[in-house]
Amino acid sequence: MTTQLVIMAKAPLAGQVKTRLIPALGAPGAAQLAQRMLARTVAAALAARGDHIHGVTICASPDPQAPAWSSLGLPSDLNWSAQGDGDLGQRMSRAVQSALSKKEQVLLIGTDLPQLTSELLQSAAKTLLTHEACLLPTADGGYGLLGLRAWQAVFDDMPWSTPKVCALTLQRLSHTSVWVGPTLHDIDEPADLLHWPDQALITALKTGAQHVA
Repeated sequence: MTTQLVIMAKAPLAGQVKTRLIPALGAPGAAQLAQRMLARTVAAALAARGDHIHGVTICASPDPQAPAWSSLGLPSDLNWSAQGDGDLGQRMSRAVQSALSKKEQVLLIGTDLPQLTSELLQSAAKTLLTHEACLLPTADGGYGLLGLRAWQAVFDDMPWSTPKVCALTLQRLSHTSVWVGPTLHDIDEPADLLHWPDQALITALKTGAQHVA
């Protein structure tokens, strides 16, 4: 069975993305970093294709036809789908069920984990040969990757953006075999910016935000 890698992605529009970083970077700076995060994630995802990962899908908000996506210069060999309406759990649930309906295993990731390399994605996909689920926790109590071989009801009534997300997800998967990988750092708050590998960029964005202010 092939594995589809699905990236939950928001278009990097100023004031609409990475809003918790705006106090440090300003709205344009936060959007610029979000665009860098998206490009880095897409590059790692495409490089991970091979024996265990068949395709890469951008599950987009707004819809893929929105003008915000056309100017980003993303690679042409991506698949696209729309996140649609609803809370995060409902949107993730649809993305997972869409992949599973095509007889594909699924890896679901976001765009804010600079430590998520192609090698780590390949390793996670490979674990689905022997486990029914896989998960990469994040230091803030959430997770940055969830892989499933078959549908599991893990998204409903979840307190998203709280430290309880990972623990509750693992609790809901406790009846099945789960591979848990290394804990990674995502970038949501200003304090998280130290985990971005290019600190010169962070300094430049902070300087730009100060000049605007």
